[in-house]
Amino acid sequence: MSVSVKGSCLCGQVKSTITGPFQRFYQCYCDRCQKKTGSAFASLIFTTPDKIEWHCGQQQTKRFDLPNAVRFSNNFCTNCGSQVPYLSRDGSQLVIPAGYLDDDPEIRPMANIFKEETPCWFDEGQAATKFDQYPV
Repeated sequence: MSVSVKGSCLCGQVKSTITGPFQRFYQCYCDRCQKKTGSAFASLIFTTPDKIEWHCGQQQTKRFDLPNAVRFSNNFCTNCGSQVPYLSRDGSQLVIPAGYLDDDPEIRPMANIFKEETPCWFDEGQAATKFDQYPV
């Protein structure tokens, strides 16, 4: 089923529309993705490179390819630092940070990868008290 999903960075200067259906949705717990996101894992959706239409801001994105890594890259808005879509290093996949999307991509995580690298504080964080907004 085809779905058209809008996406944007935090400051709104980078915007695009991405057309599904999407192929994969992984939550990656590798230590590189932890550094990239500042969190326990990266939520990444994959599709083919031809599925994105940039509306604005593509020229103000910056890509970082980790030297000596086969697959690892990061692409972000140079204004706000938000992760934005990028092509895989071999050019075969469009990688979409799930948090970039403004709409429901109609796909859910299919796998948690590199689970051995989950940070030591993750489970306690999941069990911690939950609030709908900042606690008082």
